[in-house]
Amino acid sequence: MLKVALGQFAVSPHWETNLEHILGLIRQAATEKAGLLVLPEGILAHDIADPDIIAKTAQSLDGPFMSRLLHESRDVDTTIMGCLHVPDGQGRHYNTLVVLHRGKIIAQYRKLHLYDAFAVQESRNVTPGQDIPPIIDVAGFRIGLMTCYDVRFPELARRLALDGADALVLPAAWVRGPLKEEHWKVLVTARALENTCYMIAVSECGNRNIGSSMVVDPLGVAIVQAGEAPTLTFCTISHERIAHARRIVPVLQNRRFATPELRRD
Repeated sequence: MLKVALGQFAVSPHWETNLEHILGLIRQAATEKAGLLVLPEGILAHDIADPDIIAKTAQSLDGPFMSRLLHESRDVDTTIMGCLHVPDGQGRHYNTLVVLHRGKIIAQYRKLHLYDAFAVQESRNVTPGQDIPPIIDVAGFRIGLMTCYDVRFPELARRLALDGADALVLPAAWVRGPLKEEHWKVLVTARALENTCYMIAVSECGNRNIGSSMVVDPLGVAIVQAGEAPTLTFCTISHERIAHARRIVPVLQNRRFATPELRRD
């Protein structure tokens, strides 16, 4: 069993404010003995009125935001996942999902699929990653990494499931709009059900984003779902449920088409 914490909140334009809020979530998750805390996408800074907020606030992984986060989490046994924008050294940025444990960065993933949709162009100042995300061991569970718009590309989730993922984590900043909440629920549920794995999806809330963070089990059941307000929500995932789903719906064994080749260095 693994206790999971979903840290849904509205990201402010000031990284110092966001850092203090995140540290509070980490303390609460640790107190509740959660083995995994998932935060939203873009936790460094967000400002709906400033289209250049990424360029103004991006920090390297040895910058003050991450340095303080690592220092404050060094005695915490909870694995922490969330996304921030990191300079790529060429005037642009990577949307980077980082995984922290006991004061160290143990893995990172640069977002593959950039959100150039619904009149938004993430690629204007973000460079796409080139490698498939790693799979991380958390208390005996193999966790695959994805970020927001990645959920619309089923081949990535399938590759991670075939590589052995028991669950997929999806930090997001899912933007409000006509039918967008339905898209979120359908896509998160589909990725869980078609791969018989857990989906742990955490979205930013606030004026621009929907919140609605959720965990869907391997048979497509939403075992927990947050509303539109900031919250720290908990649930438990189990190997038994994964094994049951894969026994009665063996889609990973029954498939007839190969997954498209994806690069893993």
